[in-house]
Amino acid sequence: VQLQASGGGLVQAGGSLTLSCAASGRTFSNYRLGWFRQAPGKEREFVAGISRTGGMTAYSEYAKGRFTISRDNAKNTVYLQMNSLKPDDTADYYCASAVSYSDYVGLQIHDYNHWGQGTEVTVSS
Repeated sequence: VQLQASGGGLVQAGGSLTLSCAASGRTFSNYRLGWFRQAPGKEREFVAGISRTGGMTAYSEYAKGRFTISRDNAKNTVYLQMNSLKPDDTADYYCASAVSYSDYVGLQIHDYNHWGQGTEVTVSS
């Protein structure tokens, strides 16, 4: 599967952005999906994940209550709605996928083997 992330940009603190990641190549509903981010000089970290059916989701502590991950299997797209953005949310955001045989949500980088290019999010104070 190939992944194409979009939707990043510059936003003021307190604002919102919705990232999208479109997939192509294989049966989208067979894949668990995740969003990760990497700030300059820092390691890539988990943001949110969603199971193949969308029935299970997981969030990092900093994303809980502010970010929402969702998927539309008919459109082969996963979304990350980000609200109440903070300057600390500034990073490149990456979507990722992996074939899944259960309703498992991956929380780790090694849970995924397909990665899209990053989309840059900058939150100004």
